[in-house]
Amino acid sequence: MLITAQAYARAGLIGNPSDGYFGKTISFVIRNFRARVQLWESPYFEIIPGAGDLARFDSMLDFLRDQRLHGYYGGMRLIKASIKRFEDYCEQSGIELDLSRSFTIRYDSDIPRLVGLGGSSAITVATLRALMQFYSVDIPREVLPSLALAVEKEELGISAGLQDRVIQTYEGIVYMDFDRDLLQQRGFGQYESLQPAHLPPIYIAYDPRRAEVSDVSHRNLRQRFEQGDPAVVKAMHRYRELTDSAKVALLAGDWDELSRLVDENFNLRQTIMNVAPENLRMVQVARATGASAKFAGSGGAIVGHYKDGRHYQQLVDDLAKLRCTVLRPLIFEPTQPQPMADPALV
Repeated sequence: MLITAQAYARAGLIGNPSDGYFGKTISFVIRNFRARVQLWESPYFEIIPGAGDLARFDSMLDFLRDQRLHGYYGGMRLIKASIKRFEDYCEQSGIELDLSRSFTIRYDSDIPRLVGLGGSSAITVATLRALMQFYSVDIPREVLPSLALAVEKEELGISAGLQDRVIQTYEGIVYMDFDRDLLQQRGFGQYESLQPAHLPPIYIAYDPRRAEVSDVSHRNLRQRFEQGDPAVVKAMHRYRELTDSAKVALLAGDWDELSRLVDENFNLRQTIMNVAPENLRMVQVARATGASAKFAGSGGAIVGHYKDGRHYQQLVDDLAKLRCTVLRPLIFEPTQPQPMADPALV
């Protein structure tokens, strides 16, 4: 039997990068892109490399171009680490697995790589979902994001937070509170799925050439936070306040206030983290049209609010000059109850 599992791209609407620092965030999935893992029983154990693991190029020049854009990271190590961590979880939970069974596993993903849309965590979450099906193991939904984070943070030494894994597990739009006491006492935060009466007009813009490994941008921030840097600690507290205010604005349909908070989120980031000039330019061009803008993740993609169809087309045209792709994210499944479009925009 062929098992297929998937996880979608995601964007942080507000609060990031505080998720790794006991903050709060609101995120949503982007169903326009997904990572898919397929697994089937076979006489031997095999992990089939994906496109990001290719070791054959047309020339040295092509290899160097790929390395500069994507670094050394493919999906193979994520698959391996996910399998290992899944077995650890089962052993610690007293779940006996038949390790004599072999399977073949492969993955593919159309999530733009290394632009802060959750491509790596999507592969990890999809792999864990496939393993759960294969072995008929039920991992509680609130626990799965923490297990997925451990795959990257503890197995691979990647600096990351829970936000990506939570939204890719719960899907839709989720408000997340990563309160220190909650995390230390039970290993996960407070997660609330949101169903606003109306969805704000949200855009995503990205440029794969602006790829950046998110782990790099967090290393210095992590050190400063652990050392008690007053500016970083204060910023993380402010992110919690911004997220609470954004939740109120989102549920009330107050798009002007939501836009203001999105912009403040990015402005605050600039006070504690370096922002590459090419990524800053994306934000500046979007804001010049009157849209709000902040990073969707670590950089390379932005998210914000636009006013109407004409405004959206202006965003598309102006960001195209930077060779950015702009899209409207698909957040909810077609079969799910859909928040109505804002009547003011119809």
